[in-house]
Amino acid sequence: MANTPNPDIIYTKVDEAPELASASLLPIIQRFAAAAGVSVGTKDISLAARILAAFPEHLTEQQRIPNDLAELGELVKTPEANVIKLPNISASVPQLAEAIEELQGKGFAVPDYPETPETDAEKDVRARYDAIKGSAVNPVLREGNSDRRAATAVKRYAQNNPHRMGDWSADSKTRVASMSSGDFRSNETSITLDRDVTVKIEYSDIYLSTEVLKENLTYSAGTVLDASFMDAYALQDFLAAEIEKTKDEGVLFSLHLKATMMKVSDPIIFGHAVRTWLAPVFDEFADRLDDLGVNPNQGLGDLLDRIADDADILSAIEACMKERPPLYMVNSDNGITNLHVPSDVIIDASMPALIRAGGKGWGPDGKEADAVCVIPDNSYAPIYSESIKFFKENGKLDPATAGTVQNIGLMAQKAEEYGSHPTTFELKRSGTMRMIAEDGTVLHEHYMESGGIWRSSSAKKAPIEDWVNLAIDRQKITGFRSIFWLDADRAHDAQLIDYVKAILEANGVAEKFEIMAPREATRASLETITRGENTIAITGNVLRDYLTDLFPILELATSAKMLSIVKLMQGGGLFETGAGGSAPKHVQQLQSENHLRWDSLGEFCALGESFKFLAQAKGNARAQVLGDAVEAATQGILDNNRSPSRKVGEPDNRDSHYWFARYWAEALAAQTDDAGLAEEFAPIAQALAENEAAIISELMSGQGKPADTGGYYHADPAKLAAVMRPSPTLNGILG
Repeated sequence: MANTPNPDIIYTKVDEAPELASASLLPIIQRFAAAAGVSVGTKDISLAARILAAFPEHLTEQQRIPNDLAELGELVKTPEANVIKLPNISASVPQLAEAIEELQGKGFAVPDYPETPETDAEKDVRARYDAIKGSAVNPVLREGNSDRRAATAVKRYAQNNPHRMGDWSADSKTRVASMSSGDFRSNETSITLDRDVTVKIEYSDIYLSTEVLKENLTYSAGTVLDASFMDAYALQDFLAAEIEKTKDEGVLFSLHLKATMMKVSDPIIFGHAVRTWLAPVFDEFADRLDDLGVNPNQGLGDLLDRIADDADILSAIEACMKERPPLYMVNSDNGITNLHVPSDVIIDASMPALIRAGGKGWGPDGKEADAVCVIPDNSYAPIYSESIKFFKENGKLDPATAGTVQNIGLMAQKAEEYGSHPTTFELKRSGTMRMIAEDGTVLHEHYMESGGIWRSSSAKKAPIEDWVNLAIDRQKITGFRSIFWLDADRAHDAQLIDYVKAILEANGVAEKFEIMAPREATRASLETITRGENTIAITGNVLRDYLTDLFPILELATSAKMLSIVKLMQGGGLFETGAGGSAPKHVQQLQSENHLRWDSLGEFCALGESFKFLAQAKGNARAQVLGDAVEAATQGILDNNRSPSRKVGEPDNRDSHYWFARYWAEALAAQTDDAGLAEEFAPIAQALAENEAAIISELMSGQGKPADTGGYYHADPAKLAAVMRPSPTLNGILG
């Protein structure tokens, strides 16, 4: 994977299953692109690379690497950007700790993650690691808004080959539980700034002691600036009540958060759930648990590891668990519960999977059962609640006849909640949080009890305007029913609605759009696609993330096959390849059985769009030929069912890449727009076809045995290539 100075296209190096797949696919891409004079380079934005780049002074000269994420962050602000972005790890603290330990074991002297930093040096280390946690990559790269949809070929294939859907029963006990007060939704305040301001965030406790938590925060005129908080006591009361209700109902208890993206707030909420679940244990053994370094935010798994030698606490936990309802399981075979690791259950993957399965989750007995889906904050819980209600009333969706929900998402320049991490705080004592402008104007003010979680987020004027205009363009192209998912009764959404109405009216298209609260928009969209018709969901940042998993998983069985185009505001292009929420399980299977079921269809779709964008931006006719041929190859993968199987001993990701290369070469050889490319790829296409049996045999030869890639977070390149490129015949043909 040699890199090229100033390449035409940047292909990101990431983590887990997508990176394993890249070891097989990227050499193919680089070989084909080079024939057309198109260079494809790489930038390493993996978790391991971000850690190493953050601590150069701890490394030898040979170990130091450039900060590729920072470089990409500058590139996406230019018209020259053409980036194919694969899904990367949004690390929780347990994942971060695992990556640090692996790097240290490989001789990289990066520091430990300080849980409770005391010295200035420890605080500096913690700050650098905190900048790596959670959604550290996407806000840097997403200098544009999102256009996500199922590619035509992918949608057609899903309709012709419908996936299995779980049956819904009208008397299903599955439901969503959310707070009715005390959460971020109910406490939110929002304003649109009428001038540029410099702001500080100030905390005054009940003893009138004041601390400046952040200062010199700058916001431009027109920015929608929000603040809100979650009351810790209201959260605890809610969780305790739902545990008892779930027990009475005789169903599974499941918690659904996004501790990876919402890297400050959601791990704290997760910790409250663990503490509430084991309340008698924490009450009785508080001091001993503190002495053992137990932090409930790290999950039940970490707690059990720390108290493994304490028979009294283990006995108390066992007694407590007997009094609780059965837990929704991540892995029932290995006893991994919903509360074990905060990053194991990610709401935008876990909730659609449960809904697709007919409202069923896996219990500790290894059987499927109805579940109470606990989503504490009520901001977006209604989309899942209404989906469940709809399917109880109407039965499962039929993928063979269902229409599609496309998405136009506001996310540019850290818009909304996913940009809130540096301005999220947990209060140790009761007091008042304020956002104060430089002239003394109090922009937001909230009194909170101790333990509350306060956060502020913002969305700038230019990204909001770009988002609305992108929606107008998409509606004009498609003619689809178009709905802004905005709730007039929510403070933040009310500010956005003012923007939306003004821009729609100025463009004379107000009658072509609807504005609905998320619950109503969910039902309207499900009704629309059930009729076989199509709709565009125009949403904010978090809903963009949630809906582009929910609807694709219902329509296509996966969100990894979505076409995701980010039209960068300075004229460049960012092409995303789909979700990576299932990537850890794929890696585990490869390590144990040398079978990778990751489907690179998202990469194929992004690649085609990237080539076509290059053709348009640079007037590169050969790039257009490559892009058209990629589309033909992608269609060939679908039409001939060449996607990876889930089972060992059957075709996997590497086989699909062989077929992609073959169909791509055949399309290039057959095209008439570029005789030179046709002449070059005709013998390659012939060789790939003639050697099919040998190549398939070589690709399959290692399956069923453990595979060693030399690391989970920081694989050894030679070992990774040996595992992912096991066919000498294929490698020889491609050169």
